[in-house]
Amino acid sequence: MKTKLSLLLFFFSAFMIESCVSKTPTHKEKLDLQELTKNQPEEHGAEVKPGDIQLTYPLNDQWVTEGKSIYDVKCSSCHKLTDEKLVGPGWKGVTKRRSPEWIINMVTNVDMMLEKDPVAQRLLEDCLVRMPNQNLNRDEARKVLEFQRKNDGE
Repeated sequence: MKTKLSLLLFFFSAFMIESCVSKTPTHKEKLDLQELTKNQPEEHGAEVKPGDIQLTYPLNDQWVTEGKSIYDVKCSSCHKLTDEKLVGPGWKGVTKRRSPEWIINMVTNVDMMLEKDPVAQRLLEDCLVRMPNQNLNRDEARKVLEFQRKNDGE
């Protein structure tokens, strides 16, 4: 009886470990964003105008941390933190080249930017891939901007 119980406990433990291990992505595995977001409705943000975004000095450390977490999950598969292009352009220096409202609009409202903004249209021609809507709201996009500022040495 004790042997059967031990054997049953062993198989149950092995099953639980296998279930946990097989569903946890590793650093080498890329997340399938299409699969993860397939049941989420697309959100499009309202256009951000110059002056709508207030930058903080010094950087907000909590936003930087949260922005990095968002980057790791939703942005890193296409954008490197260097100036090297992956699928999309590298982020190094982006906060020096683009205004805060341009970055927030590009993150939260890709369709509007590709329709109206010549720089966004040129980037699409250069990268040959349309930036997918990541369904980030304005607050999440602001945290990504804070992380980009940190990446640019602010």
